[in-house]
Amino acid sequence: MLRLTPSAKPKTTATPALRAICASVLIAAQALLPIPASAQMQQILPGLGDGGEMTASAERSLGDQIARELYRDTDYIDDPVISAYVQDIWQRLLAAARARGELTPELDERFAWTILLGRDRNINAFALPGGYLGLNLGLVAAVGSRDELATVLGHELSHVTQRHISRIMNKQGKQMPLMIAGLILGMIAASKSRSSDAGQAVIMGSQALFMQNQLSFSRDMEREADRIGFGVMTQAGFAPQGAAAMFEKLQYASRLNDNGSYPYLRSHPLTTERISDMQGRFQFRMDTAPALPLAMDHAMIASRARVLTRPGVDVLRLWVDAAGSGEFARSTPAQQAGTLYAAALAAKELRDYKAARTLAERLVTRTADDPAAAKQARWLNAEIELAAGAPAKAAALLDARSKERPEMILAAEAASATRQPAPMIPVLRDWVAANPRDATAWRVLGNLYGAQNDTLRAVRADAEANVAILDYPAARDRFKAAQELVRKSGAPIDHYEASIIDTRARAVDVLVKQQAEEPPLK
Repeated sequence: MLRLTPSAKPKTTATPALRAICASVLIAAQALLPIPASAQMQQILPGLGDGGEMTASAERSLGDQIARELYRDTDYIDDPVISAYVQDIWQRLLAAARARGELTPELDERFAWTILLGRDRNINAFALPGGYLGLNLGLVAAVGSRDELATVLGHELSHVTQRHISRIMNKQGKQMPLMIAGLILGMIAASKSRSSDAGQAVIMGSQALFMQNQLSFSRDMEREADRIGFGVMTQAGFAPQGAAAMFEKLQYASRLNDNGSYPYLRSHPLTTERISDMQGRFQFRMDTAPALPLAMDHAMIASRARVLTRPGVDVLRLWVDAAGSGEFARSTPAQQAGTLYAAALAAKELRDYKAARTLAERLVTRTADDPAAAKQARWLNAEIELAAGAPAKAAALLDARSKERPEMILAAEAASATRQPAPMIPVLRDWVAANPRDATAWRVLGNLYGAQNDTLRAVRADAEANVAILDYPAARDRFKAAQELVRKSGAPIDHYEASIIDTRARAVDVLVKQQAEEPPLK
């Protein structure tokens, strides 16, 4: 059963409050940070509709700076299974925004339109400058349908397409920029330390009380994001009941004591006026809206999100035991699939592979009549076999020709482990050619090259993975290492590959210099 309340107690008493403030701060980071002052940024002319606002290119540059820090955060996760599920929703929303004219060709081209997943159990999603969105696994675990998730993503997407970020920056962009940087770095410091004292000190030193008054978008912007986001999500084919259910959950959460668990509410104040406005748009009251059934594959994705938030050994064991409880027998088929998925994945995390295999087989039986859920069960089986040191069994469960990212990544990992990389190299190479910002795919491709003893291409793939997460200095070092390999290699040189490496090394050198000119987030 999906629950709105967090499934486990946070690691410390100070860190949740710190993260609650800082996650919301990222929504409002655009409110106070200045326009980057490099000469190149000053030369960029405003696009159509920008007026006196910050240019799209400058906003993207600022978003890259913040995203670079988030990529380094230990809570950042690129889970191919959850990412693929979210991306399916996200791409449908983007297509609908284009069709409605909300997403202009200029923003479509210049902005990143990238979702960064975080392991945080807080129910939160937030817009960042430049088309980046943050999405906590806690929110994925809490929503009861893809339609509810589409409601949240559509709302955040509308903040970006309506240039709310740029408009606030234009109004308040000169106010205390270092304070926001301090808050962001405080979050990162706290996430990497057993004690949150260091991060808390940065927060206090950055005058968080003043920031609290600047956290929210204006009410007009929230209403606009509600209205446009609802139009986008319904045009994308998602049920309006999803929006009703999401508002109902947020209403319930707003009635609870403010214990730091709901940063989404603080950054998106749920006023009676907003609720009434959305009820009018739904054309029915939330308490009489027909409920959406729990889809089996969504129940499994929500379970995966809960497990991947790293809840602790005791909670993992409880999930394993839940698959044999009396409550399990009384559950619906979708709920049973979710429980079995959580139990099998939890057993894998506990390295109890015998139990994980048994639970996964039960899951396969339970999902046999639902193709989408059956596919998720098969991928989980392959994950368990890989973790158990049986890559050949994992490979037998996977289609090496699949174009779906989760299956492609799993098949490539199995190919590397079995030292049979040749069939998967062209598949991954074609993928990264079309998706050059997929750092995970680049690293998996590098492992395939390594299994083939192709060190030069493996080093270049590692360099490209660093480019994908905006770590240009690390990428430059890896490209230099590749160039050194070319110079010292006694074997015949692949001049085509060497030429690519030289070209990319020069391009990354330029990016390193541009990055050095950016105002530091310190």
